[in-house]
Amino acid sequence: MARIVMKFGGTSVADINRIRNVARHVKREVDAGHEVAVVVSAMSGKTNELVAWCREASPMHDAREYDAVVASGEQVTAGLLAITLQGMGVHARSWQGWQIPIKTDNAHGAARIQEIDGSFLAKRFGEGQVAVIAGFQGLAPDNRIATLGRGGSDTSAVAIAAAVKADRCDIYTDVDGVYTTDPRIEPKARRLAKISFEEMLEMASLGAKVLQVRSVELAMVHKVRTFVRSSFEDPDAPGMGDFENPPGTLICDEDEILEQQVVTGIAYAKDEAQISLRRVADRPGVAAGIFGPLAEANINVDMIVQNISEDGSRTDMTFTVPSADVAKAVAVLEKNKDQVGFDALQHDEGMAKVSVIGIGMRSHAGVAAIAFKALADRGINIRAITTSEIKISILIDAAYTELAVRTLHSVYGLDKQ
Repeated sequence: MARIVMKFGGTSVADINRIRNVARHVKREVDAGHEVAVVVSAMSGKTNELVAWCREASPMHDAREYDAVVASGEQVTAGLLAITLQGMGVHARSWQGWQIPIKTDNAHGAARIQEIDGSFLAKRFGEGQVAVIAGFQGLAPDNRIATLGRGGSDTSAVAIAAAVKADRCDIYTDVDGVYTTDPRIEPKARRLAKISFEEMLEMASLGAKVLQVRSVELAMVHKVRTFVRSSFEDPDAPGMGDFENPPGTLICDEDEILEQQVVTGIAYAKDEAQISLRRVADRPGVAAGIFGPLAEANINVDMIVQNISEDGSRTDMTFTVPSADVAKAVAVLEKNKDQVGFDALQHDEGMAKVSVIGIGMRSHAGVAAIAFKALADRGINIRAITTSEIKISILIDAAYTELAVRTLHSVYGLDKQ
């Protein structure tokens, strides 16, 4: 007998028929003798509808009331799944985030989980109960519902798995695992049997939409073995109930991966913008004068490149921000122009960031050179480069995104078994 947390996303619970299918997945694990908690998202499209209603009611709405509205989507799903499971003879009941309680900080709309006492759920397991928990929400210090931000149900599931010391956290979604790259761009992309926490964190933060970044961070910190699986597989198909090797991708500690590939996957993110400050006075504190105000405006700065003049008196500072934040970033920089001391500000939208990821890079030289040569041979110009131990990110014109992804996927042999 094992303890499993199962999480189902919005497309998996989009209507009553799909909720019935989810219930069959849950019953399979219960019938196998496992202790099971289930975390659910709102039905597909419902959160967007609730958010739109809040904005229509008032563009400057109270974040606490926003949370009261948008948290209702998951509560509906939890109740419907509990009803369905009960109808199938499974001892189940629904729980809202505040009833566990999942305690969060006070940042309504983007709260972070602070504490979950797993003893309450463990007691319910002992009674043979399946806890169906509304994801994406918790209880803030002001004693009101707080939501965790978009994609927060993944975070709820991993946090609950850590709290109850689950043997596994299964994230069921509309894809059957983590692929070497986006199969919509490269049909030869392969599903990975295993991927390390670090690699998945890079993939998620660099554009892969399979898992929410904070959920991967939590899984890595607490070493929660996490499977990405498809809810659209037949719940009773051969192998679906295999505890050790179910179909999907295992996200785990790198010690569990015996043969580490040099490159594991290629991620990409479109809608990047490049901002350049020309002839900035090169003096102590200038970087803080540029990036401090941007941080205060909640603008996420990514790739940063600095070029210093020959005499060392001036520098050009180039960096990237999401395209949606360009206007705000330009306004912040213009406001601080006298303090920073730059001669000109230029910005280009329509950029894309393509990233090569793999823990094997730590012990292999020349990985970056392979990427640069392959892109040059295809006539793709590189605007900026950043690297880490297990990642190379390259900024290019967005029009070349698909060509770059396919080229890099092939040159590192990811299209081969």
